[in-house]
Amino acid sequence: MATPNDKTHVFQAPKGTRDFYPLELARRRWIEDKWRQTSIRHGFDEIDGPTFEHLDLYTVKSGDGIVSELFSFTREGGDKRYALRPEFTPTLARMAAARANSLPKPTKWFSICPYFRAENPQRGRLREFLQWNVDVIGDDSPEADGECIACCIGFLESLGLTPNDVTIKINNRVDMETILTASKFPEELIEPMLVLLDRRLKITKEQFAEESRKIGATDDHINRIERIHKLTGRSNFLDVLRDTVGDKYPETRPLETTVDFLTKNGLWEWCETDIDTVRGLAYYTGTVFEVHETTGSERAIAGGGRYDKLIELFNGPPTPAVGFAMGDVVLSLVLQDKGLMPTDEQIAQDLGLRPDVYVIPTTETEHLVKTLVAQLRREGLHARHTYKSTRNVGKLLKEANNAHARFALILESDTICTIKDLDSGEQEENVATDKAVARIAPPTTE
Repeated sequence: MATPNDKTHVFQAPKGTRDFYPLELARRRWIEDKWRQTSIRHGFDEIDGPTFEHLDLYTVKSGDGIVSELFSFTREGGDKRYALRPEFTPTLARMAAARANSLPKPTKWFSICPYFRAENPQRGRLREFLQWNVDVIGDDSPEADGECIACCIGFLESLGLTPNDVTIKINNRVDMETILTASKFPEELIEPMLVLLDRRLKITKEQFAEESRKIGATDDHINRIERIHKLTGRSNFLDVLRDTVGDKYPETRPLETTVDFLTKNGLWEWCETDIDTVRGLAYYTGTVFEVHETTGSERAIAGGGRYDKLIELFNGPPTPAVGFAMGDVVLSLVLQDKGLMPTDEQIAQDLGLRPDVYVIPTTETEHLVKTLVAQLRREGLHARHTYKSTRNVGKLLKEANNAHARFALILESDTICTIKDLDSGEQEENVATDKAVARIAPPTTE
């Protein structure tokens, strides 16, 4: 039992998480709805998995060093170690491996789930976030890479973004390995150099040189990298590849095929080849890409690539795969900064959140309101009513407008009402209350 000396506890949301009140949640649901619509339109089926997995699922792919980045735990009295999921790709690989023999080829999946990472929160990066994942499994063609990128572009376009706002930067890990080999990098240095190249633009030239020496690169290697970067101009990666490798230029050129696919489908204006886009995760095996603001300092809006060897790591057969992920945190910041987040009224309209009718009583009819609202709801209408004591119709009409209702129903008596269209302002008086549903219900479409 509390005593007068007990202190009142003030609780706040954990660091790096967010509270979603109705308006904030509606905005996130709007983004989620756009993700889902785009995925389905591009032929992807939705899946989901557990919010937590066995810790080994993540260490088998990324090593024990990832444990410090996860929220891991053991059950009280148990000895098995679990972790809240920080990403979806290991879960997807586990699920694909489990049913590898029965899945269609290709399998096209998407998911929209919450994820958790134990890192220092900052602008654009939180400890809990929502993420959209899109993957094509069982198709090793460069066109599958292009199909994922096309889905991503379809979503960006649906938000009102244009190629002037965002750029999709594309590279290929195999091509980068070819360039490094032709530039006299020893085999054991190629993978760590790719990881370091992923950070090149985030650190100074001096820091890059210092980090390169730490992994065993010589000054000659560092100078070769600098010369390659000076040649690229950020848009002619394929030319640099040809010039660098000369006669060793491969006959099969997946990056060129992906570029051709995007060009033929009118999507290349959103893209550019970029030697600095490497994606530091070691499981990428081919094409990699990231979505960045054309101007701005936000983190990548989305990123992904080809991971052809991951599913067999989870005891599945050799299975090619490509996919990308996009979080809601950076995306929301970009939309707000560019004024592309819809109005509250538009979001309510898009999500079907607008009340069909807002019932307004007079002093004489307030005892009838809840019964009428219940009847309207049984007829399938989204009906609301005021909880205020005032019976000032003007104030209550303002409340109905603030709720973005389609119609206001002013209950004049137990049998008569006035119906006002809050979009057009038109008003119909002396309507029989039992005929109100027909007036308010939206027209059906055959």
